[in-house]
Amino acid sequence: MNERSGRQKPMSNMTFKMISLTAAVFYKVMNLSKQLQKSGVREGQTVLDFGCGSGHFTIAAARMVEDNGKVYALDMHPLAIETVKKKVAKESLPNVRTILSDRDTGLPDESVDVVLLYRTFYLVKDKQGLLDELHRVLKPDCILSVLGGGVRDCLKAIEKDGRFLLAGRGRRFLNLRKVKA
Repeated sequence: MNERSGRQKPMSNMTFKMISLTAAVFYKVMNLSKQLQKSGVREGQTVLDFGCGSGHFTIAAARMVEDNGKVYALDMHPLAIETVKKKVAKESLPNVRTILSDRDTGLPDESVDVVLLYRTFYLVKDKQGLLDELHRVLKPDCILSVLGGGVRDCLKAIEKDGRFLLAGRGRRFLNLRKVKA
């Protein structure tokens, strides 16, 4: 964490590239659409892909929500945002917007139907701050979907928090429903 600003610093470019390469191999065998269906992603929704990385889930979600939906791809690493922008242009997906940030989305209160927190929670230093921001942008009764690293830590954090209820669980996967504050 950057002591002066209280913000988290992105990983090195080399580390990002290595993780992106590993993810590309992993996501080739994973059915991304099936995972997004488990998270409740549907046509017309607004989705926030928090910690989007190189955009595998961003692109799949953009196709699922179609032109009448919207996907926000947020990452703190400039290479992630650059990569997503290139993929979005190549795929001609007008419904994707990118956000370069370590946590603050800049989105209006209660404007998102599904937040994807995939393979990201364990990397976040200020977990409570993240949960505060995601709770703020999620619409009531909507889903925070967590996959991969940090699922146990996330479950512990939301049990203390009380603003999310467990709505579904799988192996290394959680769906949490926002309850009113």
